[in-house]
Amino acid sequence: MRTTLLRGGLLALGLIPVLAPAATAASASASPSPSASSGTVPVATAGTSFLTATTLAAGQDANVPASTGDYLYWAFAASEGQTDTVQVNVTLPPAAQRHSPQTWSVELFDGLRRRQSCTAGPQNTTADTAADSVALSCTLRQIRSWAEPWSGDPLPGTYYVRLSLTDVDAQDLGLPAQVKVHVAAKGGADDAQPEGGELKAPLVPPVNAGSAAPAPGLAAPAPATTGSHWYSGLFTGWNTRWYWTLGGAALAALAGVAGYTLTRHPRGHRHRPAPQAPAPRYDSYAGRP
Repeated sequence: MRTTLLRGGLLALGLIPVLAPAATAASASASPSPSASSGTVPVATAGTSFLTATTLAAGQDANVPASTGDYLYWAFAASEGQTDTVQVNVTLPPAAQRHSPQTWSVELFDGLRRRQSCTAGPQNTTADTAADSVALSCTLRQIRSWAEPWSGDPLPGTYYVRLSLTDVDAQDLGLPAQVKVHVAAKGGADDAQPEGGELKAPLVPPVNAGSAAPAPGLAAPAPATTGSHWYSGLFTGWNTRWYWTLGGAALAALAGVAGYTLTRHPRGHRHRPAPQAPAPRYDSYAGRP
């Protein structure tokens, strides 16, 4: 009886309608919503060029309504050591509205607008007129920390995703479609190693020069020993260059002196011919000298 009277008094005063919403708000604040806890709200837009590409944050997907025939662009960041995979699922228009098969293609470009090759996944897929959806995928090579200027290796930075329709009947252009894009990345800075794995052994094993490699299961032969002489250490070490320089200079000086001696006649020993007496004169008229 007392409880009924107390509840009636509270209802009359209007306290119960005020307390109930407060309790509901407190319970709502104590348990956050799934979208707020995950922090990955799907993006509902897409760009139409590289300059207007929609940026996707880490772990964020895209769910975009599109028109058949449009070029769609998204952008995401990739760091060193990561291997990124882009997965695209396109819900096609109703089969009754399509007139021919459709070929969809997904492409990846780096920050310099260079097209990157895919190592796995169906990059181009053709859907027949009875198909409801089409799935595409592209896996990038591992992001490297450096590359040669002439190479096209993937480097850390921004990457662009381009989704396009490469083959379709003209009557099907403009039909509504639904596109879902998911970017997954594995690895990180701790996994930044050359593509293909880790080198477990040296490329050139240490072997004795001039000797054949030992057969499996046999011990390697002992290195050959060389004898030492009194002159073994003269032309070795830090003074080797000085020895060869001084020796070459001395030989050059001796060669110059010898060449000058052989080609130059000594002075004061030249033989001059003796003077000759003048020839007698003959008289042409007398016929005598």
